[in-house]
Amino acid sequence: MSKLSIVVPSFNEADNVRPLVEQLDEALSSIEHEIIFVDDSKDNTPDVIREIQKEKPHVRLEHRVNETGLATAVLKGFTLATGDYIACMDADLQHPPKILKYMFYALEEGYDFCIPSRFIPGGSDGGLNLYRKLVSGVARYIGKIALPCLRKVTDPTSGLFMIRREALKDADLQPIGWKIMVEVLAMCSYNSIIEIPYTFQDRESGESKISGKVTMEYLLQVKDLMKRAKVKKSVPVSRWTVDKMLECDNK
Repeated sequence: MSKLSIVVPSFNEADNVRPLVEQLDEALSSIEHEIIFVDDSKDNTPDVIREIQKEKPHVRLEHRVNETGLATAVLKGFTLATGDYIACMDADLQHPPKILKYMFYALEEGYDFCIPSRFIPGGSDGGLNLYRKLVSGVARYIGKIALPCLRKVTDPTSGLFMIRREALKDADLQPIGWKIMVEVLAMCSYNSIIEIPYTFQDRESGESKISGKVTMEYLLQVKDLMKRAKVKKSVPVSRWTVDKMLECDNK
């Protein structure tokens, strides 16, 4: 069976990292995996992660002092990952850890790129307030208009995805801001995408990092990708139903 690397960019998520690790380990108990935190925190988050490492050697930490930014943190995690498949998810538990199991088995069936979606049957964005739903929706449709490779993907801006390691090879990734998956969709080499439904969860602890600066960085990123994008059109996108996902629970 393939090995999975989970890259988790973190910033001031001290209360969330231990429950995240525990839930990931429970969901992936039958799958070889490593959890890589790339951390820019100003609080005690790295100390919490180091305590977890004493019990769990598959948890890794890269604490950055003079660098910031989610996208560059994810790129650093890509370079540290040793798995056959590489996933990216947030540290705040709004991406449900149990979804990683279904993503893994989707790639085991031969797909190159797995994107959980809030906007296909069985999915929900209930964890977003009205303002964040508006901001997310506008960002999503700006990306779809500007970049043909996003048009068949229903949820290209969430930041939760899994991809085969070889698809990242030699990709000219130059992201700014937070929307790393848009960069990966535009610049990596893959032949198929599978979407699976998931429910975006309420934040249990900590504060959202959404700001006007994040929105502006996204617009600049999309503008840049209009010139740089390697993937000029959509690749085939398949979708799993909830029933199909439940078949994985028997594996």
